[in-house]
Amino acid sequence: MQSFPGAMIMPFRGVFPTIHPEAYIAPGVVVVGDVHIGAHTNIWPGCVIRGDVNYIRIGERTNIQDGTIVHVTRNTGPTLIGSGITIGHPALIHAATLEDGCFFGMGATIIDAAVVESGAYVAAGAMITPGKRVPTGQMWAGNPAKFFRDLKPEEVAYIPESAQHYVNLANEYKTMQAE
Repeated sequence: MQSFPGAMIMPFRGVFPTIHPEAYIAPGVVVVGDVHIGAHTNIWPGCVIRGDVNYIRIGERTNIQDGTIVHVTRNTGPTLIGSGITIGHPALIHAATLEDGCFFGMGATIIDAAVVESGAYVAAGAMITPGKRVPTGQMWAGNPAKFFRDLKPEEVAYIPESAQHYVNLANEYKTMQAE
């Protein structure tokens, strides 16, 4: 099993997390159970990713920022997080789906069976309630969250830029830790 100094990577019911060797897992992160983390994904201090009573799948080049909690619902609700996503600190993602290339703001919450589509944007502090779907090209805000406005071209362009910024930053951290 690979080592991520200062992180707690542990099994649940005999199932160990699977973490791509090119991922970055910061000190202070907890990853438990049936969790798969893709290449160049970066998980920052204080995050808890707990795949104990269901599974969690996280794609490539996604950043999950400080203090975020990712969990599941027993039997019915895995959590699926795609590739190229920015998840701001400290978000809460529970038994929901974030499709490739979306943006999930600081302090935002999404719960059971809700979906953020590719190219959608959830504003800081928003609460996506059960079963809601945030469509491509839209920003949702508020508690409970609702349509706020269509995204501007520069916001659409920012989503992959943000993901790449965090891949680059994680590479800097990995280099510092290797020295």
